[in-house]
Amino acid sequence: ARLVLAVSHGAGGGIEARDLKALAAGLPAHGVTVALVEQPWRVAGRKLAPAPKTLDTGWRGIWPALAKPGLPVISGGRSAGARVACRTATELGAHAVLALSFPLHPPGRPEKSRADELLGTGVPTLVVQGGNDPFGRPGEFPEGTYELVEVDHGDHGFAVPKRADLTQEEAVTMITDAVVRWTGTLG
Repeated sequence: ARLVLAVSHGAGGGIEARDLKALAAGLPAHGVTVALVEQPWRVAGRKLAPAPKTLDTGWRGIWPALAKPGLPVISGGRSAGARVACRTATELGAHAVLALSFPLHPPGRPEKSRADELLGTGVPTLVVQGGNDPFGRPGEFPEGTYELVEVDHGDHGFAVPKRADLTQEEAVTMITDAVVRWTGTLG
């Protein structure tokens, strides 16, 4: 392997999310080891995610097990996990950040922007966002040095409606292909 992708889930689910499973299955063939990280609150059987500061502490706790000399680590997450990856990237020495379904703002509350977390990673960042994500559609994202890939018609979980011009399987492939391409550009 040439890279490690450590990726965590969001507040509404665990590492069984379809996009996380697809990355874990598809990236190793491209030299990227994937570590799916279940946050401590989920391991403890809790139903609700704790405050962001507590999520960050949990992420910091797993980092030493992942960071090996000479093997760069991409800090990744979906939704709340993406926020954690962004907030802690510089401090932990992440090589890059992968943000899946970044929750730019609470649904219907664009004035409560979390753009500063995304803009402050300090490392190469890829955002993969559903075109119909109520937590922030691609067009709502501010200018920045990150790369953004849109999954057409995708919601916050990248589910696409049956009437969409792509299937659910194609949407998941779009995510995996974007991440494979992006990781290929990382040193």
